[in-house]
Amino acid sequence: MALVAGVDSSTQACKVVVRDAGTGRLVREGRAPHPAGTEVDPEAWWTALQQALERAGGLDDVEALSVGGQQHGMVCLDERGEVVRPALLWNDTRSAGAASELIAELGDGDESRGRQAWADAVGLVPVASFTVTKLRWLARAEPENAARVAAVCLPHDWLTWRLAGTGRLDDLVTDRGDASGTGYWSPSSGRYRTDLLELGFGRSLVLPRVLGPAERAGRVADGGPVLGPGTGDNAAAALGVGAAVGDVVLSLGTSGVVSTVSRSAAADPSGTVAGFADATGHFLPLVVTLNAARVLDATARLLGVDHDALSRLALSAPEGSDGLVLVPYLEGERTPDKPWSTGALHGLTLGTCEPAHLARAAVEGLLCGLADGLDAIRAAGSEARRVLLVGGGARSEAVRRLSPAVLGVPVLVPPPGEPVADGAARQAAWVLDGGESPPQWPASETESYDAAATPAVRERYAEARDLTVRRQQA
Repeated sequence: MALVAGVDSSTQACKVVVRDAGTGRLVREGRAPHPAGTEVDPEAWWTALQQALERAGGLDDVEALSVGGQQHGMVCLDERGEVVRPALLWNDTRSAGAASELIAELGDGDESRGRQAWADAVGLVPVASFTVTKLRWLARAEPENAARVAAVCLPHDWLTWRLAGTGRLDDLVTDRGDASGTGYWSPSSGRYRTDLLELGFGRSLVLPRVLGPAERAGRVADGGPVLGPGTGDNAAAALGVGAAVGDVVLSLGTSGVVSTVSRSAAADPSGTVAGFADATGHFLPLVVTLNAARVLDATARLLGVDHDALSRLALSAPEGSDGLVLVPYLEGERTPDKPWSTGALHGLTLGTCEPAHLARAAVEGLLCGLADGLDAIRAAGSEARRVLLVGGGARSEAVRRLSPAVLGVPVLVPPPGEPVADGAARQAAWVLDGGESPPQWPASETESYDAAATPAVRERYAEARDLTVRRQQA
């Protein structure tokens, strides 16, 4: 029995699963926490990875390993391979101004033209999340650090490189799924756009070599397991749940992610849909919200209840919460692109000042924001026949039961697990096998939810959302 390991180096923790390469059966697992914050010393990821691997029983009997990681994080290295400064993570919004600058510059001062130019070039329009905007911020805000930078990579790239242990910048590798979230790699052409890197940072840098979906990245140092190329967390999650063309993966973690496996690349000049690649050779049009499971955390804390009680409260309230609407922009927002926005509560009356109404408004507001993302993916030309609901937020009974009516499509919920780490493990098994497609592990049993759509809830949310955005713009 060959064993493979999959790593999920996420914003909050590092998770490792060890699975049977042939069947996908879980053999053992381990995890370790990451520090909080929107900038982190990458060495903390390395420490957590070593702890998680140890708690998962080590690698002595593991034949291949791949890393899935949080996307967009800017890891800058000097010519000796030392980290120049703490990595700016995807949820760090200080580069919002840089994003606006880059759009204007590529459009010669015309924002609309700039958005179209970015979408045509790399399938996305800059927002604060993407690596290219963080590089522009670094060049402007910390010129001394910027002058030391010789190479830039992403969190999963850096961990794969550390595992290989060569220390040579030329040995940095990535994959198309993670590279497509940088703002300087084109999913449609499969090439880096170094001109856009130079536009962002002011000069060229060493960039990781982009490997094919099942191409070997070397070995873990000292004769360890074969290394897969790894990928970004969203592509890994799609691979982990076995998403096929037309399947939508809705992940409720720190962020909310709506993505669908597609045969064609997306290019949305509005910037709502990011035209990413996936980990299999297809594409992964994707919409991200900054506010997902932590909306539930915050509401439960405000009401002084745990998550089970929050669900019970939400399910006891009437559909639409009698007009109470929560616009959940608690950490700014990326979709719509309002990094400095705040949340808002609309429709407070004597009748809606009840814990159950607020609980339901929080769940419905969270889901309505993601439903907006699903609409955008459809408008960009992708099919959406069903939703696979994953992530910590999927543990909420209220989220599971209310989601089909808000999203308007059937919802399947796989058993709780680690879809990103599972996807990385499946990639590792693919690399080990050398086949033309990922191994077909038996599908997990899923819960199925269906309900009639509730357009009134969506309409009331849209009114409150647009009012909130207009007020904050003013």
